Amino acid sequence: MSARRRSARRAPAGDEQPPRARAVEEVSAGGVVVKGDEVLVVVPTRRAANGSRVLALPKGHLDGDETDEQAAAREVREEGGVEADLVAPLGDVRYHYRRNGRLISKRVRFFLFAFRSGSPADHDHEIEDARWVPLTQAAAELTYPGEREMVLSALSKTGADR
Repeated sequence: MSARRRSARRAPAGDEQPPRARAVEEVSAGGVVVKGDEVLVVVPTRRAANGSRVLALPKGHLDGDETDEQAAAREVREEGGVEADLVAPLGDVRYHYRRNGRLISKRVRFFLFAFRSGSPADHDHEIEDARWVPLTQAAAELTYPGEREMVLSALSKTGADR
Protein backbone atom coordinates (compact mmCIF):
# COMPACT_ATOMS: atom_id res chain seq x y z
CA MET A 1 0.00 0.00 0.00
CA SER A 2 1.40 3.41 -0.90
CA ALA A 3 1.95 6.17 1.64
CA ARG A 4 -0.78 8.21 -0.04
CA ARG A 5 -3.35 5.43 0.39
CA ARG A 6 -2.32 4.85 4.00
CA SER A 7 -2.87 8.51 4.88
CA ALA A 8 -6.32 8.40 3.33
CA ARG A 9 -7.38 5.46 5.52
CA ARG A 10 -9.84 6.17 8.26
CA ALA A 11 -8.44 6.15 11.81
CA PRO A 12 -9.70 3.46 14.17
CA ALA A 13 -12.92 4.41 16.01
CA GLY A 14 -11.15 5.32 19.26
CA ASP A 15 -8.75 7.74 17.51
CA GLU A 16 -11.29 9.83 15.61
CA GLN A 17 -10.86 13.57 15.74
CA PRO A 18 -13.91 15.73 16.47
CA PRO A 19 -15.17 17.65 13.45
CA ARG A 20 -13.71 21.10 13.16
CA ALA A 21 -15.98 23.65 14.85
CA ARG A 22 -17.57 26.15 12.48
CA ALA A 23 -17.45 29.83 13.25
CA VAL A 24 -20.39 31.12 15.23
CA GLU A 25 -22.27 33.70 13.17
CA GLU A 26 -23.51 36.95 14.69
CA VAL A 27 -25.71 39.52 13.02
CA SER A 28 -25.95 43.20 13.95
CA ALA A 29 -27.25 46.39 12.39
CA GLY A 30 -26.24 50.02 12.59
CA GLY A 31 -26.89 53.48 11.33
CA VAL A 32 -25.07 56.34 9.65
CA VAL A 33 -27.17 59.28 10.85
CA VAL A 34 -26.65 62.42 8.81
CA LYS A 35 -27.57 65.99 9.79
CA GLY A 36 -26.43 68.41 7.10
CA ASP A 37 -22.74 67.68 6.59
CA GLU A 38 -22.33 65.95 9.96
CA VAL A 39 -22.68 62.36 11.14
CA LEU A 40 -23.48 60.93 14.57
CA VAL A 41 -20.57 59.03 16.16
CA VAL A 42 -20.31 57.27 19.52
CA VAL A 43 -17.58 56.31 21.97
CA PRO A 44 -18.67 53.03 23.61
CA THR A 45 -17.69 52.37 27.22
CA ARG A 46 -16.17 49.07 26.03
CA ARG A 47 -12.62 49.54 24.82
CA ALA A 48 -10.86 48.00 21.83
CA ALA A 49 -8.85 44.80 22.34
CA ASN A 50 -5.71 46.90 22.91
CA GLY A 51 -7.46 49.03 25.57
CA SER A 52 -7.85 52.16 23.44
CA ARG A 53 -11.05 54.18 23.08
CA VAL A 54 -13.19 53.41 20.05
CA LEU A 55 -14.83 56.00 17.81
CA ALA A 56 -17.70 54.20 16.09
CA LEU A 57 -21.12 54.33 14.51
CA PRO A 58 -24.20 53.27 16.52
CA LYS A 59 -24.77 49.54 16.06
CA GLY A 60 -25.80 46.41 17.91
CA HIS A 61 -27.43 42.98 17.92
CA LEU A 62 -30.95 42.33 16.72
CA ASP A 63 -33.44 41.81 19.55
CA GLY A 64 -36.03 39.05 19.18
CA ASP A 65 -37.81 39.19 15.82
CA GLU A 66 -36.44 42.61 14.82
CA THR A 67 -35.51 43.24 11.22
CA ASP A 68 -32.12 44.75 10.42
CA GLU A 69 -33.82 48.10 9.78
CA GLN A 70 -35.67 48.05 13.12
CA ALA A 71 -32.53 47.11 15.03
CA ALA A 72 -30.52 49.87 13.34
CA ALA A 73 -33.18 52.48 14.22
CA ARG A 74 -33.30 51.24 17.84
CA GLU A 75 -29.51 51.35 18.17
CA VAL A 76 -29.47 54.91 16.77
CA ARG A 77 -32.05 55.87 19.44
CA GLU A 78 -30.36 54.04 22.32
CA GLU A 79 -26.69 54.69 21.59
CA GLY A 80 -27.03 58.03 19.82
CA GLY A 81 -29.98 59.59 21.67
CA VAL A 82 -31.68 60.67 18.43
CA GLU A 83 -34.67 59.80 16.27
CA ALA A 84 -33.92 59.41 12.58
CA ASP A 85 -35.68 58.44 9.37
CA LEU A 86 -34.44 55.50 7.32
CA VAL A 87 -33.20 56.66 3.92
CA ALA A 88 -31.44 53.69 2.28
CA PRO A 89 -29.32 50.60 2.91
CA LEU A 90 -25.57 51.28 2.75
CA GLY A 91 -24.07 47.79 2.85
CA ASP A 92 -22.54 45.16 5.10
CA VAL A 93 -19.35 45.11 7.09
CA ARG A 94 -18.00 41.60 7.72
CA TYR A 95 -15.20 40.59 10.05
CA HIS A 96 -14.05 37.80 12.36
CA TYR A 97 -12.90 37.86 15.95
CA ARG A 98 -12.34 35.44 18.81
CA ARG A 99 -14.36 35.30 22.02
CA ASN A 100 -13.37 32.76 24.66
CA GLY A 101 -11.33 30.91 22.05
CA ARG A 102 -14.24 30.58 19.59
CA LEU A 103 -14.12 32.13 16.15
CA ILE A 104 -17.00 34.56 15.62
CA SER A 105 -18.04 35.56 12.09
CA LYS A 106 -19.80 38.93 12.29
CA ARG A 107 -22.02 40.74 9.80
CA VAL A 108 -23.15 44.31 10.50
CA ARG A 109 -25.71 45.73 8.07
CA PHE A 110 -25.61 49.54 7.92
CA PHE A 111 -28.33 51.96 6.86
CA LEU A 112 -28.34 55.64 6.02
CA PHE A 113 -30.62 57.70 8.27
CA ALA A 114 -31.65 61.37 8.20
CA PHE A 115 -31.70 63.09 11.59
CA ARG A 116 -35.22 64.00 12.80
CA SER A 117 -34.96 65.01 16.47
CA GLY A 118 -33.23 64.43 19.78
CA SER A 119 -29.82 65.03 21.27
CA PRO A 120 -26.68 62.89 21.40
CA ALA A 121 -26.48 63.85 25.09
CA ASP A 122 -29.40 61.43 25.65
CA HIS A 123 -27.30 58.33 24.84
CA ASP A 124 -27.58 55.17 26.95
CA HIS A 125 -25.22 53.74 29.60
CA GLU A 126 -23.23 51.67 27.06
CA ILE A 127 -21.94 54.89 25.50
CA GLU A 128 -19.36 57.22 27.03
CA ASP A 129 -19.93 60.00 24.50
CA ALA A 130 -22.08 60.66 21.43
CA ARG A 131 -21.60 63.68 19.20
CA TRP A 132 -21.89 65.14 15.71
CA VAL A 133 -18.71 65.36 13.62
CA PRO A 134 -18.20 66.38 9.99
CA LEU A 135 -18.72 63.45 7.61
CA THR A 136 -15.25 63.92 6.12
CA GLN A 137 -13.68 63.85 9.59
CA ALA A 138 -15.56 60.65 10.51
CA ALA A 139 -14.46 59.04 7.23
CA ALA A 140 -10.86 59.59 8.35
CA GLU A 141 -11.11 59.07 12.13
CA LEU A 142 -13.54 56.23 12.86
CA THR A 143 -11.67 53.35 14.47
CA TYR A 144 -12.80 50.58 12.12
CA PRO A 145 -12.12 50.62 8.34
CA GLY A 146 -15.52 49.09 7.48
CA GLU A 147 -17.31 51.91 9.29
CA ARG A 148 -15.16 54.51 7.53
CA GLU A 149 -16.30 52.90 4.24
CA MET A 150 -19.96 53.21 5.31
CA VAL A 151 -19.47 56.95 5.96
CA LEU A 152 -17.85 57.34 2.53
CA SER A 153 -20.86 55.57 1.03
CA ALA A 154 -23.18 57.95 2.91
CA LEU A 155 -21.16 60.90 1.60
CA SER A 156 -21.67 59.73 -1.97
CA LYS A 157 -25.42 59.16 -1.44
CA THR A 158 -26.08 62.48 0.30
CA GLY A 159 -23.90 64.64 -1.90
CA ALA A 160 -22.43 66.18 1.24
CA ASP A 161 -18.96 65.73 -0.28
CA ARG A 162 -19.68 68.20 -3.08
